[in-house]
Amino acid sequence: MIDRLEASFDRVLAGLTASLHADEQFTLRLQGEVSQFTRFNHAKVRQTGIVTDGNLQLKLIYQQRSSSVEFPFTGEVEIDLPQAQSALAALRVEVPQLPIDPYLVLPTGTATSHEVHAGHLLPDADVVDSLLPVVENLDFTGLYAGGMVMRGYADSSGQKHWFATESYTLDYSLFTKTGQAVKGTLAGSHWDDAVYQAKIAESKTQLVRLAQPLKTIERGKYRTYLAPAATADLLGMLSWGGISEAALQQGRSCFGALQRGEQSLSSHLTISENFQRGLVPRFNELGEIAPAHLTLIDRGHLANTLVNARTAKEYQKPANGANRSESLRSAEISTGELTADRILATLDTGLYLSNLHYLNWSDRPTGRVTGMTRYACFWVERGEIVAPIANLRFDESLYRCWGDNLMALTNTVEFIPDVDTYGSRQLGGSWVPGLLVDDFTYTL
Repeated sequence: MIDRLEASFDRVLAGLTASLHADEQFTLRLQGEVSQFTRFNHAKVRQTGIVTDGNLQLKLIYQQRSSSVEFPFTGEVEIDLPQAQSALAALRVEVPQLPIDPYLVLPTGTATSHEVHAGHLLPDADVVDSLLPVVENLDFTGLYAGGMVMRGYADSSGQKHWFATESYTLDYSLFTKTGQAVKGTLAGSHWDDAVYQAKIAESKTQLVRLAQPLKTIERGKYRTYLAPAATADLLGMLSWGGISEAALQQGRSCFGALQRGEQSLSSHLTISENFQRGLVPRFNELGEIAPAHLTLIDRGHLANTLVNARTAKEYQKPANGANRSESLRSAEISTGELTADRILATLDTGLYLSNLHYLNWSDRPTGRVTGMTRYACFWVERGEIVAPIANLRFDESLYRCWGDNLMALTNTVEFIPDVDTYGSRQLGGSWVPGLLVDDFTYTL
């Protein structure tokens, strides 16, 4: 199937190229998938089905003006090509009426790339029988999504990139009778029953701990362990005006003070974009290829920002293949030396946070982030989990928790996937360790 879909994409591209006028340019982007979605509630199937979906986005460029239109991609060229040509005709009417865009980036070059990653997923008919027996008698709620996801790019200059990968995500929660919940995620390109069973066993252990009476924690500063999922939530804030060059130039970045030397981060902290794991395409909306590995924070120092070609043109900076929003796509935080069996002992007395939610900037220029604790979060005394906690609001600066107060990072990383399915299945995620932080600030 994947070869047929790519062949149809190529024929649409050829048809548009042949129809193009001498003073026009275009870009053509594809987003598609063939995925099974199975939703569970109370350890029973609530909804299941296979979705075959795709769309094309055609952008026409004419006299430093541009506009785009999106339409379905069926993989049947006799349907897709007429739709593309109709879209081109409509854009020809619209584009000349638009204002000139001084920072419009034109397609250039003839670079090509082709990546197809085959996985070993559960057969569609085996998903339910593989997942449910392990969680019978539990209040298990979640969503399994698995299959082939495709991304394509081509333009009138001759660039063409194709990326396809078979992958799955499982996003689930286990609930106590009082409504407390343990959340877990599992993702990859090769399903492993043993890994799934171990993940559920770990969640069951936390579920037993959650059944204890809640402990109310007074606001204040506490030593805190952020499990990988919580670390990933904090890291994700960098996609909201953190590591973007445009945000930095416009005074909207949390790392302005770091760039100016007014603030510092821990020498233990290194953050990178790493595309070598192959779960997301390296090309962006302009067909540019990002480096296979790009260090952003190097042992506490700002080494690079994410720079797309539009930002590069506006601020005379070298581009590095960042996407339109200059956000993280395949981020990782380097490991430390804290072993799993020493986490609680090193924490000693404080809070163990499995997850965070509702994160937002409370003061972006100073790197202050606010949010709530969520799911399996516990009070720890003398290296022992004592009780689950009532939800807390935190308000903390990245310059503190990633700076002098960063005590340790675990010696392993966990993949925290992007499980968003709004509109389509998203790709990628982050590879992050757990973080041990001193004096983390809780306000409510």
